[in-house]
Amino acid sequence: MPAKLDGCSVLVVDDDPDILHTVRARFEACGAKVTTANDGNKAVDMARRIEPDLIILDMMMPKKSGFLVLETLKPNSELGEKPFVIMITANEGRRHEAYARHLGVNDYVNKPFSTERLLESASSLLGREYSDPDRL
Repeated sequence: MPAKLDGCSVLVVDDDPDILHTVRARFEACGAKVTTANDGNKAVDMARRIEPDLIILDMMMPKKSGFLVLETLKPNSELGEKPFVIMITANEGRRHEAYARHLGVNDYVNKPFSTERLLESASSLLGREYSDPDRL
């Protein structure tokens, strides 16, 4: 198992059901308790209710963008404060990444991505063990 995330609460937010399913399955296989949301309003509601350790957050979503979710959830955040946030996006613009980091994003991952990349980042942020399954 590449990551040990037992006891960690993860909120995965994306409007693509395939991404929600895939990321949820991989993180649950590593022991995380995963909750999902498919739009920005649901993301804010779920984050406030479950207080996750980590949010994996799509930038472009219906009802409320990832930026607006961040502005709501982490208005005065410092990097290193929970919830940690990994933003996933198909947008490769540097200005968007800079703004996301300004809002408190801990990592910024471009789509398409591997779930191993997300697990590696999540493990690092959460102070958990990670080993690359492709390395011998």
